[in-house]
Amino acid sequence: MKALCLILFAISCIFIASVYNKKHDAVVEDNDFAEFEEFEDEDGTVTEEAPEQERQEVKKQAPTFDQEETFEEDDDEEEEDVVGDDEFDHLHDEEEFENFDKDKDTSKSKTPDKLPDLQMAKVPLHLRTSWDSFYLEMLMIAGLTVYFLNFLAGKNKNCKLATAWLSAHKELLETQFSIVGDDGVAKDVTSGNLMKESENVYALWCSGRSCVEGMLVEIKLLKRQDLINLLLRIFKPASDQVIVRVDIDAGKMENCNFVFCVAQKRSAAKLHKDMNDLSQFTEKKSTEKYNIPSSYQLLSEIGEGTAAILDKKVCQLLTTYEGVIEYIHVSDQYSGAKLQDDSQTTKMPETKPCLIFCFTVPGKGSTRASDMENLKPLMQLVFYCTDKVTRLQLSKEARVKAEKNRQKAAELFLKAAHTQRQELAQQRREEKKRAEKEKLMAEEDPDRARKLEDRESRRESKKKQPKMKMMKIKAM
Repeated sequence: MKALCLILFAISCIFIASVYNKKHDAVVEDNDFAEFEEFEDEDGTVTEEAPEQERQEVKKQAPTFDQEETFEEDDDEEEEDVVGDDEFDHLHDEEEFENFDKDKDTSKSKTPDKLPDLQMAKVPLHLRTSWDSFYLEMLMIAGLTVYFLNFLAGKNKNCKLATAWLSAHKELLETQFSIVGDDGVAKDVTSGNLMKESENVYALWCSGRSCVEGMLVEIKLLKRQDLINLLLRIFKPASDQVIVRVDIDAGKMENCNFVFCVAQKRSAAKLHKDMNDLSQFTEKKSTEKYNIPSSYQLLSEIGEGTAAILDKKVCQLLTTYEGVIEYIHVSDQYSGAKLQDDSQTTKMPETKPCLIFCFTVPGKGSTRASDMENLKPLMQLVFYCTDKVTRLQLSKEARVKAEKNRQKAAELFLKAAHTQRQELAQQRREEKKRAEKEKLMAEEDPDRARKLEDRESRRESKKKQPKMKMMKIKAM
């Protein structure tokens, strides 16, 4: 009986002890932040308030049910303020940024920037009361006006000068030719027509004379219609020119085959360099034994023909019109100027006998209609030289010398043409080889490339082998 009572007493004690432990654990769980409630007093001692006392104070300060909604709103506003302030606190940290002016930053944040007032731009009117803004346009209009007026004035003056030359020489030309000034456009024959090739170049064609195929008169006037050319002539003066070319009938110069030219020294060098016949057949000769001015240069092939042309009358005109007669060119092998493209020299140029006269109109650009009339004696010189050349007969020795010169010139030309053909053939062969090499390099198949290379090497070796002829010998 005693043992049973002891057992029951022990069980009850264990039950009471377990209940007490559960209560103690619940108190500890309700006060989770109890460990943070320790703080130091002013004297440095650590105090800890009783949990029970803290809970009573919290209950006193706890809001009622009616004030709960307003309390939550106030808490939200405070939280927003705190979050808003704390979110950008790092931007105001002096240690975070260099050269940070806290007062300036706070003043900027407090006072917003003032936007400038919008103002309408003052747009100028299309037509202004002042013409100073249009000075460039006015200069352009003035320049165009001056250019246009100069064009009209220069064009009219050139036309008047050409008409003045025709009216001064028309009577003389009609006595020498049956057709003067035919334009070749109309079916019927016309006369007295100047062909206008440009604003400063006029031409006149005459035909119908014995021993003469035709005569072309070319009036080359200054470009008076061009203002720029007019200004350039202030620094480089020039003059108008009249060029007369007389084409002789074929066979009329068979007995006087020679090339001759007398020209001003400033023009003789250029003619001797540019003209085919003068560069091939003539040489520079002295003018001492001829009674002509020293300003002229003589280019002659045969002395006998030169002496026949430079007779007393011609020398007198050369002296009288020293500055007007530019050159006199007589040739039975005239083919014009040298070709600039050397690739066309493989063909022999066509030649024809002709006489060319170049006259400079006096006045140095300030030409008048009366100056054109003064050129009438020079046109008579043209007809005089034409008649003399067609009637002239050289001696047998002179003709043989002229024939040798022409054969020599033909041989030189053939050699030059042959050399040029060889150069062209060599150039074509090199281009062919280059194309074959490029084809070989572009071949992707190695076997085919090797075959092409072997074929090319065999071809080259075959070309290098000496050519031998096989001869058959009959058995005895």
